[in-house]
Amino acid sequence: MEERSSRLLLALVMLFLFAVIVLQYVCPGSGCPLLRLHAFRPSRADPYRAEDETPARFVPRFNFSARDLLRRVDFNIKGDDLIVFLHIQKTGGTTFGRHLVRNIQLEQPCECRAGQKKCTCHRPGKRETWLFSRFSTGWSCGLHADWTELTNCVPAVVDGKTEAKRRPSRNFYYITILRDPVSRYLSEWRHVQRGATWKASLHVCDGRSPTTEELPSCYTGDDWSGCSLKEFMDCPYNLANNRQVRMLSDLSLVGCYNLSVMPEEQRNKVLLDSAKENLKRMAFFGLTEFQRKTQYLFEKTFNMNFIAPFTQYNSTRASSVEIDEQTQKHIETLNFLDMELYDYAKDLFLQRYQYMRQKEHQEARRKRQEQRKMLKAKQAHNKEQSDDNATTDYIGNVERWR
Repeated sequence: MEERSSRLLLALVMLFLFAVIVLQYVCPGSGCPLLRLHAFRPSRADPYRAEDETPARFVPRFNFSARDLLRRVDFNIKGDDLIVFLHIQKTGGTTFGRHLVRNIQLEQPCECRAGQKKCTCHRPGKRETWLFSRFSTGWSCGLHADWTELTNCVPAVVDGKTEAKRRPSRNFYYITILRDPVSRYLSEWRHVQRGATWKASLHVCDGRSPTTEELPSCYTGDDWSGCSLKEFMDCPYNLANNRQVRMLSDLSLVGCYNLSVMPEEQRNKVLLDSAKENLKRMAFFGLTEFQRKTQYLFEKTFNMNFIAPFTQYNSTRASSVEIDEQTQKHIETLNFLDMELYDYAKDLFLQRYQYMRQKEHQEARRKRQEQRKMLKAKQAHNKEQSDDNATTDYIGNVERWR
């Protein structure tokens, strides 16, 4: 039986070798379509699509100009430019912040020492930072400082009040990460349930922090640990509600935390419009649900490459929370501004990604066309030289024959 199997295997090998020899004879050269073996290889999956299950055909909802979609900044790490990371709670900002200090290819990488939360991120040849973030400068403008705080605080912290006036040319490139509002809200609840308070947050607006009347607390003890989801949702002063809109908008437009300045409906519209505009004008923003696309857009925007690819984690503490449809609807209602902002952000994000990929493909196509033109010109030049040499040889032979 074994001998019969060996003979069969040998026959198959001989048949394959015979077929290859015949194929080379019938269709010699690498240009033969039959020999293009790559046509039989499985196509490489698009890493930017497979990881987040994006629909094969994305249909935009909002009209953005090419200027809104093209994000490439001339970030000069050796000059005065500064990247400022606006870190919104429970959006995956901690992971992204670590990528910024540990995972970027730099001429002078950040120095991150074991046991220390902060890393030293100096510009090449200078003792000056190029990154303003939790893991590089700490919470220099307050814990989880928002747009209103950062834009008023960062220049003075980096340069000092006197130097900031003398250095108006410094570019501040603001970046942030957003997350699906329901998942973010549930994640914040679980975090608060474990004892998180963010008491060190300053909430500075128009030069002062809010009073206890303007911003009451949801709990009376040291923290709110052990609170149920219902208790979390029932507090009318809970800053988790619409957190992303509030942290991305200019709060001075609505009188900061003083709710009596304007009607609620008007206040909500001003906040949402401001958050959308600030987000659109930011140098970059990413989405927690699209890790590889976030990586791609950051690299294209700042012309800085990450060493290792981002990982998409579909299993989180928020995903482990089982809620019924009624609770889901309640959370969406409490975060109705964040829901609208996220729809807007997701559409802009995917349009930017699509636009940049198209630009990339167009550039690759242009380079291939130029290479083909150069190759044809070279072949024509070689043929012309060969013809000239052949003519010269013929004339020389004729002279000798005489």
